Amino acid sequence: MATFRKRGGRWQAQVRLKGQAPVSQSFGTKAEAEKWARQIEAAADQGQSTDPQSQMAELRLDDLLVRYAETVTPAKKGSHSESYRLKTLRGHSIAQTPLTKLNSAKVATYRDDRLKQVSSSSVRRELTILRHCLQVAMVDWGIPLKANPAAEIKRPKEALSRDRRVSTEELEALRKALGVCRNPLVACIVHFAIHTGMRRGEILAFRWCDVNTDERTVSLRNTKNGHPRTVPLSPAAIHALPVRPEGCKDTDRVFPMSANAVRLSWERLKRRAGINDLHFHDLRHEAISRFFELGLSIPEVSLISGHKDARMLFRYTHLKPVNVAEKLSKLMLEAPPS
Repeated sequence: MATFRKRGGRWQAQVRLKGQAPVSQSFGTKAEAEKWARQIEAAADQGQSTDPQSQMAELRLDDLLVRYAETVTPAKKGSHSESYRLKTLRGHSIAQTPLTKLNSAKVATYRDDRLKQVSSSSVRRELTILRHCLQVAMVDWGIPLKANPAAEIKRPKEALSRDRRVSTEELEALRKALGVCRNPLVACIVHFAIHTGMRRGEILAFRWCDVNTDERTVSLRNTKNGHPRTVPLSPAAIHALPVRPEGCKDTDRVFPMSANAVRLSWERLKRRAGINDLHFHDLRHEAISRFFELGLSIPEVSLISGHKDARMLFRYTHLKPVNVAEKLSKLMLEAPPS
C-alpha cells in the first residue's frame, strides 16, 4: 500500500509491503511519486527486490546519462554541444560503473584521463554536466545516491583566455581570400563579425525585420544568455550587410547559411589565406578589443557584446600595447602645458 505526503515542497512516497521493510523516496511532483510507487508495487508482485540499493545495483551511470540526454538536454540553449559532451562521457569506462560503486575516486580518474586528451576548460564543462546529471537524478528522479561524487572532486583550473588578435597582414590575407570566395555571403558574415562582435549563432539568426537602418541597429531576440539586446551598428557594419534580395520577406534571415556551412567555409578561407590557429570566435575578441581602443566605455561595450559580467567582458578584451601607446601620445600632445 502506498501513501503520499508533501514535505518541504517535495512529495514523499512510501510503500509498505507484507513481510518487508517499507521503502520511500521523494520527488518533485506527486505524479512522479505515484509512478514510482506503482513500479515498486509491480516489482513486488513479480517477486523482484524493492530495496533501493538493490535497484541501484542494476543501474549504471550510462542509464542516467541517457535519461538526462533525452529529458534535460533538449530544453537547453546549448543542447547541441551538450549532446556531444554526453556522448564523450558515455564513451568512457566510467559510464559502465554501477551506481552502487560510483564514487569520487572514479570521477577523479575520468578527470585525469580526459586532461591527457583535451583542455582543462573542456574537462570542466564535462564535469559540470556530470555533476548536474547526478544532482537531477538524486533530487528529481529519486535515485538514492548518498552524495554527488562529481561535486566532491577538485575541478581543473580554468584555462587562460585566448588573447588572439588579428594582425594587419592577416586581415589583408583574409580580404584577398574572401575576394575569390564563391559565396558572397561568407565575406559579408566575416566583415559583419569583425565590426559588431556578434557571435556566429547570433549573426545567422537575425532577420530583415530585426534591422533598423534609420536607427542603425539590429535587434537580437535569441542570444546565448537568453537576454535579447539591440546592437548599434557602425557604418562599416551596415556596409557589411548583404544587399536585400528582391521579393525577400521580412521574416527571412539576413544571412541564410547554416552553422556548419559557415564552419566549413571558414576553414577553407583560412587555408587560402595561409592563416593558422584563428577561430571564427576570435573575431568577437578582435571586435571587442577594438571597441575599447576606440574609447568606448565598459557600459557601451557591454551593450554591444551582451556581457552582463565585467570580468567576462575583460576575458574578451586584449588591447594592443602599441595602440595604447599611440593613444597616450595623442593625449599628451593635446593636453595643455602644465
